[in-house]
Amino acid sequence: MDTTVFFVILLATIMHAIWNAMVKHHSDKAIAVLAIVLGHIPLALICILYFPLPGREALPYIIASVVTHQGYQWFMLNSYKVGEYTNVYPIFRGFGPLLATLISIIFLGVVFKIATLVSILLICAGIMFLGLFGSKNQNQIEIIKYSLLTGSFIGLYSLIDGYGARVSTSAISYISFSFLFSALVFPIILKINKHENIFSKVFKDAKMIFWVGGSISFIIYVIVVWGFTKAPIPLVAALRETSIFFSIFIGYFFLKETINLKKIISIVLIVIGVVGIKLF
Repeated sequence: MDTTVFFVILLATIMHAIWNAMVKHHSDKAIAVLAIVLGHIPLALICILYFPLPGREALPYIIASVVTHQGYQWFMLNSYKVGEYTNVYPIFRGFGPLLATLISIIFLGVVFKIATLVSILLICAGIMFLGLFGSKNQNQIEIIKYSLLTGSFIGLYSLIDGYGARVSTSAISYISFSFLFSALVFPIILKINKHENIFSKVFKDAKMIFWVGGSISFIIYVIVVWGFTKAPIPLVAALRETSIFFSIFIGYFFLKETINLKKIISIVLIVIGVVGIKLF
């Protein structure tokens, strides 16, 4: 992977860990996620005004992107209902790039070097290790089911947005339109599922997440989508998910969480995978 792309994506992973920590510690995960989704709107509108329209060829990808992001957001919330954040999050973030890799190889004819493929698998394994072997929850089957469903949508939207950005006249306007339409659809899904007073709750209880978290999330994904146009999508997707590596350190230094053997094993696997991506 090109050095510039590599380090820009790594910078995005650090920012990704920051906004996820904000969502993690909000008492109402539905409102926190909605605040992120709505928080994309200000920058999306600015980008739509200043960048060329994505083009007719990108329209099917934008529609598919909106649909898959709704699936991701909905199943993520259901994952949080059956399991703890630290249990479900690593599973679905690790499974996403793994699925994207398998789809790329089996259906899209993408060929990877063995060393590159091993590096991707190490990153995915290191991330998923935290969730799969860290819980004694009796609902573990449900946790794994919903986490894998969430991860499936992550893998799908990564591929859709990667190819959509490539056919678009502007990757930035492409994802801006996708996020804008997602912000219109997701509140409807929450209302249908009996979430009440969602807008007032966002601006009363999650203002910081809306302004700061939403802006950070938007910038991160613009960087990631740009990366999709410069390197193989599964490679960028796997590197992006190393945000969990930085989340561990944010938890240790700022949130007073412990680092145990499980986290050390995960860190080692992820670091080896990241080094492999850069070298090969």
